[in-house]
Amino acid sequence: MPDDVILFDVRDGLAHLTLNRPERLNAVDPAAIDRWQALAHEIAERDDIGAVLFDAAGRAFCAGGDVVAMAQLAATASRDGDGGPGALIEALADRIHDGHRVLRESTKPIVAAVQGPVAGGGLGFMLVADVIVASERATFASRYSDVGLTPDCGVSTLLPEAVGVRRALELTLTSRTLSATEALEWGMVAEVVAPDALVARAREIADGWLAGATHAFGQAKRLVHAGRARSFQDSLDDEAATIAAAFTTPDAQRRIAAFAGR
Repeated sequence: MPDDVILFDVRDGLAHLTLNRPERLNAVDPAAIDRWQALAHEIAERDDIGAVLFDAAGRAFCAGGDVVAMAQLAATASRDGDGGPGALIEALADRIHDGHRVLRESTKPIVAAVQGPVAGGGLGFMLVADVIVASERATFASRYSDVGLTPDCGVSTLLPEAVGVRRALELTLTSRTLSATEALEWGMVAEVVAPDALVARAREIADGWLAGATHAFGQAKRLVHAGRARSFQDSLDDEAATIAAAFTTPDAQRRIAAFAGR
């Protein structure tokens, strides 16, 4: 698969992931989808990665799926009788969703730097991140109804989780576009900064994770996300086992000793 549709670099524990189809507003085509899925698994499995910085090239963060590319592929599938266009779209969505699931379940905290418009499935890509920093120029919209489609890329779960059910419905059932300030008020993003400060602020957050108790940050992320899908008792049992394991790590022992010696 081409490796230029999503750029990837690992340096000093930080994985830097960049959507790189600026001419298509970073909408994902099949090549980008395959790359996304593969990189998600690589990030989750690599022990030398402690945090992830997720951004995008060009003026937009992500416009979701590349509808033009999908339509062309669907037409080909229809002619070839290869399961039909619906089967093709479902298979592509499944690959995106697998990448999203792996990243959400991983112990690698993710910060997203959102420099411009986010639409449709782009909301799902963005909301995979644990902390989102937005430029003052960023905007946020659903746009699914504009092309007669329904939410994908985890939007039907991740959006109400971020902003609540009523606001998620408002965004998906209307043509409303949120400004960066409104997205902050809704709880969709954590911070709004000047455009020229965006990358530095996102990097500062990632560096903080790497310089701090990296293992503990990763396990905290895992516990919070896992708790949504299981019983309270299961979460309590996981918390007990996880903090017991963390207590015995050299990093925790060093930090506890320093705290106790204050």
